[in-house]
Amino acid sequence: MASSHSSSPVPQSNSSDAFLKKEMDATKRFQPVQSLPDVCPKEPTGDPSNLCDSPSLVVDQHRWTIYHSKVNLPAALNDPRLAKRESDFFTKTWGVDFVDTEVTPSFYLPQITKEHFALYQQEITPREKVHERCKNIYTPKDTFDRTLLHTHDKSRTDLEQVPKIFMKPDFALEDSLTFNAVLPWSHFSTAGGKGNRDAASSKLLQEKLSHYLDIVEVNIAHQISLRSEAFFHAMTSQHELQDYLRKTSQAVKLLREKISKIDKVMCEGSLRVLRLSLTRNNCVKAYSKLKLMATVHQTQPTVQLLLSTSEFVGALDLIATTQEVLQQELQGIHSFRHLGSQLCELEKLIDKMMIAEFSTYARNDLNRPLEDDCHVLEEERLVSLVFGLLKQRKLNFYEIYGDEMIITAKNIIKQCVVNTVSQIEEIDTEVVVKLADQMRMMNFPQWFDLMKNIFSKFTIFLKRIKATLNTIRSVVFLVLDKNQKTRDLEDTLQKNSAKDNPVDTEVAYLTHEGMFISDAFSEGDLPPVAADTTSQRNTSPNSEPCSSDSVSEPECTTDSSSSKEQTSSSVTPGGVEMMISDDMKLTDLELVRLANNIQELLYNASDICHDRSVKFLMARAKDGFLEKLNSNEFVALSRLMEGFIFDTEQICGRKSMSLRGALQSQANRFVNRFHEERKTKLSLLLDNERWKQAEVPAEFQDLVDAVSDGRISLPEKKPAATEERKPTEFLIVEGQKYATVGTVLLLIRIILEYCQCVDNIPSITTDMLTRLSDLLKYFNSRSCQLVLGAGALQVVGLKTITTKNLALSSRCLQLIVHYIPIIRAHFEARLQPKQFSMLRHFDHITKDYHDHIAEISAKLVAIMDSLFDKLLSKYEVKAPVPSTCFRNICKQMAKMHEAIYDLLPEEQTQMLFLRINASYKLHLKRQLAHLNVVNDGGPLNGLVTSDVAFYTGNLQALKGLNNLDLNMAEIWEQKR
Repeated sequence: MASSHSSSPVPQSNSSDAFLKKEMDATKRFQPVQSLPDVCPKEPTGDPSNLCDSPSLVVDQHRWTIYHSKVNLPAALNDPRLAKRESDFFTKTWGVDFVDTEVTPSFYLPQITKEHFALYQQEITPREKVHERCKNIYTPKDTFDRTLLHTHDKSRTDLEQVPKIFMKPDFALEDSLTFNAVLPWSHFSTAGGKGNRDAASSKLLQEKLSHYLDIVEVNIAHQISLRSEAFFHAMTSQHELQDYLRKTSQAVKLLREKISKIDKVMCEGSLRVLRLSLTRNNCVKAYSKLKLMATVHQTQPTVQLLLSTSEFVGALDLIATTQEVLQQELQGIHSFRHLGSQLCELEKLIDKMMIAEFSTYARNDLNRPLEDDCHVLEEERLVSLVFGLLKQRKLNFYEIYGDEMIITAKNIIKQCVVNTVSQIEEIDTEVVVKLADQMRMMNFPQWFDLMKNIFSKFTIFLKRIKATLNTIRSVVFLVLDKNQKTRDLEDTLQKNSAKDNPVDTEVAYLTHEGMFISDAFSEGDLPPVAADTTSQRNTSPNSEPCSSDSVSEPECTTDSSSSKEQTSSSVTPGGVEMMISDDMKLTDLELVRLANNIQELLYNASDICHDRSVKFLMARAKDGFLEKLNSNEFVALSRLMEGFIFDTEQICGRKSMSLRGALQSQANRFVNRFHEERKTKLSLLLDNERWKQAEVPAEFQDLVDAVSDGRISLPEKKPAATEERKPTEFLIVEGQKYATVGTVLLLIRIILEYCQCVDNIPSITTDMLTRLSDLLKYFNSRSCQLVLGAGALQVVGLKTITTKNLALSSRCLQLIVHYIPIIRAHFEARLQPKQFSMLRHFDHITKDYHDHIAEISAKLVAIMDSLFDKLLSKYEVKAPVPSTCFRNICKQMAKMHEAIYDLLPEEQTQMLFLRINASYKLHLKRQLAHLNVVNDGGPLNGLVTSDVAFYTGNLQALKGLNNLDLNMAEIWEQKR
């Protein structure tokens, strides 16, 4: 590589057209240089020496610069000293990756597009059209054309004599084929001796080449002669041009001297001040960078210290801040090249530590002693863990808490069973090893107390879970609220910035403490918070922005990097104050979904407690233990389970169906057993019932009185009184006397047991209604079979079904009918509106009972009707009076009245005898018509009238029938 160190008053040129080269003496060439920035410098880079690297008209006349170097690139690339050919110069020096590396475009050079040439095209297009038009109009002279054509033809003829190989653009004698074609070896061969013919051939070849040279020279001279006029014109103006250039050089030299003096007097000092100020600012920035590097260097020890105190949020904030500083302010620092990856690994380690810490917290929180205290365990620790997990987007941490809930629920039941079994001496734990078998050995009171203890433990367990999950949800809602406030603030700032006036940026090239003046102007348009931050960063206590004292602490140094991570203070429901940073990149949808999942976890906790309770219940029910419970025990168990279900619904806010379903299943089994027991009992009572009036014990009268007062329940057993109350003959119900049998008294008690069971277990209301309807239907049908169907003759061994039995049966049915509306109202108050259709069963039962009562009345009338038919068919109208027939009829009527009067009410007795009297009149009328006895006042008529008067007197003499209208005139045929 060759280079020249000469300088000239004007920029040097590499072409041969330069006219003047003026050497400067050595003293001027190497004198000290005073650098001066260009008029439009580049953006400051912090190095004052880089301000003058570009060419300058003022400085270049005094010193040699890199722009004076001249390089023969082919000589550099074709190095003859190389042992073998390398790929090229650049790959040899800088490696094989040099060629493939893309050079980033300089942001100092503008991007040139077609739009930049639009104005030029608009200006040159008309000129081009004029040029083309003029070229078409102009025609050369014919003589000149002929001469030129003749000369051209002659030159072409001469040049055609020269071989074409000499005219090729790639002609090179270095090529062996080309060399052999131009100089054949046969002309220089000396083999076979010295031949004169070979010498002649060589001479002939030399002459031929000389001839070719002459032809070429002649053509060149001809071409020069064609342009001789322009050549001589240029030579004549050579001296004039040299004089003009000499004057110009002197003027330029004088101008440069003046500019140099102005530079020394007016500009050099000011620029030096700016340069020193920039240097000082760079030193301050370097000092700040070093302090920042020292602070960043202490990141790992500080993080380890925070982790030792479980300050996960602080450690994560410190790591995030350090990562941002490394990417923005310390990018490219060689000593920190591995720190970013180390911090990433440390962040992953913190994630694992937080998950392990949360698992430990959940285990400790759920496994502490279950007392009435339901406060949150270490709320500050919990809030810190939740914030850290949210910051790291570990949104499934609640699943860890859910797994611990399942384990703890199992342990609660196990511990309660162990504690209870250890207190029972009858259970030998060495013989019976399994807890389930030990539990099955408990009697109902012991097992009931155990279940009550489990339910109380589960209630406290759910309250603790609710308190903890509420704290976690409050943290999530705080972050969600912070996101909303941040968006509102950004919207407000955008609206304010849209109203700001634009700042004049004409002086944007001048620097202002390391930044453009336009940037300094824009500080006044920042929001108050940002303006304060900028003023704090650029202002020292002594109002010396350029002094070293203005450098703040490392925390203040990173304001530019961590200004985006603004924090706000929030308080959790437990009173724990937390600082929420803005770097939690969680969307509102994610936060809302997480809050819903946490709430769902509380519902799952209720389901878990219910499921474990169901398994505990089913484990005890394997041997049919629950089905063997009596009503009071099952009611107590049902109330206990209903209370626990209600408590869990109040705590968790949602119904859990597993325990309720198990209770319903057991209740259905209880209802079936309850109903079968009562139905079997009623069946046995009916099969042994002799249908005689029974005495009414005082307790049954009290039971009926309680129902009349609106208390449909079994009375509590009263302590034995000093004087026992005697039983009564009748049952008094709302002032009416009811003669009943013992079965009906017990049936009323059974009905009240059904009603009371519905009060105690509301979930079985519909089943109980169906079973009670079935029971009432069974009593109606079975009593009909036994009395009307005379089934009691074979079952009980009665000789006959008397009118007293029939009347007593009718009265018993009337008593049940009296209570059916009361029972219906009781069930209606406990049914849902959509279940009211089931009440139609009572309407059907009432109709069936009324039909049964009517059949009994018809049976009583039929008994007397058959008697009348038998006696009156033998009736003869003759003396004595009254006749034997009428005496027998009156006797049977008196027996009927005696049998039913005390059993049926007076109104029913009168109605019954009116129907019997109608039957009597019908048979009598038929017999009189058969005997041709008419109402003619004759002897026969007188005898009949006497018998009828005897019948009427006897009937009206009966108790309660004295006012009975018998209307005996209907026995005579009406005259037509």
